[in-house]
Amino acid sequence: MVERLSEDARDQRAWLARRSLAIGLASFGGPAAQIALIHKEFVAEGKKVDEDRFLNALNYCMLLPGPEAQQLATYCGWMVGGVRGGLVAGLLFILPGALAMLALSFLYVGFGSSPLVESLFHGIKAAVLAIVLQALARLGGRALASPLAWTVAGLSFLALFLFKLPFPAVVIAAALAGIAFAPAAPLPAATAPHMLQAERTPARPSALAGLAVGLCLWGLPVGTAMLLLSPQHVLVEVAGFFSTMALVSFGGAYALLSYMAQVAVEARGWLTPGEMLDGLGLAETTPGPLILVTQFVGFLGGYRDPAPLSPALGGLLAAMMTTWVTFAPSFLFILLGAPFVERIRTVAWLSRALTAVTAAVVGTILNLSAWFALNVLFSDVGTLEWGPLSMPLPDIASFDPVVLVLAALAALLLFRLKRGVAEIVVVCGLAGLGLHLASLAG
Repeated sequence: MVERLSEDARDQRAWLARRSLAIGLASFGGPAAQIALIHKEFVAEGKKVDEDRFLNALNYCMLLPGPEAQQLATYCGWMVGGVRGGLVAGLLFILPGALAMLALSFLYVGFGSSPLVESLFHGIKAAVLAIVLQALARLGGRALASPLAWTVAGLSFLALFLFKLPFPAVVIAAALAGIAFAPAAPLPAATAPHMLQAERTPARPSALAGLAVGLCLWGLPVGTAMLLLSPQHVLVEVAGFFSTMALVSFGGAYALLSYMAQVAVEARGWLTPGEMLDGLGLAETTPGPLILVTQFVGFLGGYRDPAPLSPALGGLLAAMMTTWVTFAPSFLFILLGAPFVERIRTVAWLSRALTAVTAAVVGTILNLSAWFALNVLFSDVGTLEWGPLSMPLPDIASFDPVVLVLAALAALLLFRLKRGVAEIVVVCGLAGLGLHLASLAG
């Protein structure tokens, strides 16, 4: 009997590893497509998780900062195989995209400055602008359902665009406004008792011990870099920034790009605005969560300021550090928080706070859209300073009409013809390349 149970457990683990890897390799198309793929593998075809528990897990993941699709994959793995299953499912969801982004990052620093590659990214940047506008339209349509939500979104945009306030401060202010002013929302119905079989609340000492171990593992690479290099080394700076970002990453990757532009581009100088757009275009064409664009940012930061390491090693370690500190909190949230999910879902003030934060995210993505549009359509963008105001000011003479045409093509494919994101990125990239070759032939 014991041998039979052990064999069943091995079969379960093998199934989980195969399906999780399949999800990781096929997870193109953003969170909606990835969530649908996870549902197909675990619920519709795999029959490992029932519909009610899947929806319960999805609701919980939507409350958390971080990539909800990766968190949902981890949650489903936890429901199937416990902590080990959660780790397998979550890691295999990330790994294919992370390896692809790392390879593309090395290719980018080696060949990104060639005219042909630059023309390719010329088109990709235009596609990214249309994609961000689509994300703004989708989220705005869902989130802006009350005067308070419109107010929070508008004030968040002004705080970021005109006053350059830090993104975490905007999130905290929005949450406080939601707690103070948002109307009470109806609480979700409690899950039926037979659905709580795997969601029993663990003993407090066990949960605290797990939290302590998780925090130590999260901070171990950071502490090692501080001891072996220095507290001022770029690896430590990368770890500090992306750890903070992981804890305030409500609203997905598009909301975080505005924060990254503030810190990684404007404050730290790890990369230029155009390079960040290139990174987002690469992330759109690889599997896995879009937040893997952070790995590209970290890679360039480490590659350009690696001392005493070589550029290649500095970039590699910075990319690994970025990925670790970005995703480690998501594993902690799921593996420690999933057993408490029913209790969390019925906290009224938390629901009001997150509703306001979602509205703030709309303002954040609007700020990102404006920042992207200015840096894509104009090659020279300065800054207008006037007292506390600080806003971008483009040079009209640097306007690029070709990018506007490519962006219009991307918008047509996306909004009118309903083509996929990866397809649009490829088409616009090839269009940019074709225009460059045509100019050479002419």
